[in-house]
Amino acid sequence: MDVLHERCCGLDIHKRRITACVLTPGERGKPRKEVRSFETTVAQLLALGDWMAEEGVTHVAMESTGVYWKPVYNLLEERFTLLLANAYHIKAVPGRKTDVRDCEWIADLLRHGLIRGSFVPPRPQRELRELTRYRTSLIRERTAEVNRLQKSLEGANIKLASVATNILGKSARDMLEALIAGSTDAAAMAQLARSRMRQKLPELEKALSGTVGPHQRFLFAQQLKHIDFLNEAVDQVSAEIEERLRPFEECLQRLDEIPGIAQRTAESLIAEIGTDVAPFPSPGHLASWAGMCPGNNESAGKRRSGRTRKANPWLRTTLVEAANAAVRTRNTYLSAQYPRLVVRLGHKKAVMAVAHSILIIVYHMLQRGTSYQDLGHLYFDQLNRQSVERRLTRNLERLGYKVVLQPAA
Repeated sequence: MDVLHERCCGLDIHKRRITACVLTPGERGKPRKEVRSFETTVAQLLALGDWMAEEGVTHVAMESTGVYWKPVYNLLEERFTLLLANAYHIKAVPGRKTDVRDCEWIADLLRHGLIRGSFVPPRPQRELRELTRYRTSLIRERTAEVNRLQKSLEGANIKLASVATNILGKSARDMLEALIAGSTDAAAMAQLARSRMRQKLPELEKALSGTVGPHQRFLFAQQLKHIDFLNEAVDQVSAEIEERLRPFEECLQRLDEIPGIAQRTAESLIAEIGTDVAPFPSPGHLASWAGMCPGNNESAGKRRSGRTRKANPWLRTTLVEAANAAVRTRNTYLSAQYPRLVVRLGHKKAVMAVAHSILIIVYHMLQRGTSYQDLGHLYFDQLNRQSVERRLTRNLERLGYKVVLQPAA
């Protein structure tokens, strides 16, 4: 096979140790191979970089092993051309597996150009990703803690969630504080309701008549403190994200115009995709990278499972949440797309299709720098106008009507 990179290096990365194999031109066309091991401390990683520089290495390949590749990438990305490979794509032939053989295999694949590097965004975008993903984790943790509070209330026979839509609203929060303080008067606690909640005073009195013990009051207090702490943490992380995205305020506002996408969703999309979609030649490439398109698995002329692959779980989750919000909007293109698909594909696949459409819209808006233009909820009917007319006419005729279609003035 042709040699594309004469001086290259393959890295087998682990938590505490890295095994590196450098290939350089040798005698009679055979590569000269040298293998060394390094620790993953900063000093040792810099020594690894110096050694590769002395050997004239230009390209370095490594597996995307957990998060252990990140320290290596951060220190070497400015000195070499790095390729982060999917471990599944460069799996070696079974048998005699060692760290030395793994790094030799990676170096040999890299030497002949058989490794396809994964998309690794620039450092500022990677930092923004860490912030948005951490915020998502905090929000999930907050949701879990609210569910724990709800379980504790149920265990104390407090049915507040059956009456109040939000057990952390102002009225419900005052009632919970009264419960923690030791109040047992359900009528007095119900009087803490505000505005529209006062219409439910009889239901609140019944819901707040429970059997709350001392340990349950302790649990309520601890869970509310934890929720308050998480709310403060989410606000602080959001402020940091907003500050970093200030130069892209116009782009965020344009993305916010898409049905189902709000400020926080737009921030996550920018963090995962970036504002420059040049690494993705087409919308199809972006959808494939995000795992938002059907799989391609065919053998002997038979098409097997077309399920989507896992790909980027953070981006997939964000898009699916946006799609679930978009299908509940009114008189929009995305809300009209969902009912056409849900009958034939089911809810999950239909929502995935809407999420795919949102991603394609985002790609074109980022590429062209344009605003969102909704095609309208009648787009599909106008696209197949004649078939819609025939179907509706046929249905009315079956009910015994004589139908004459006449265009409106």
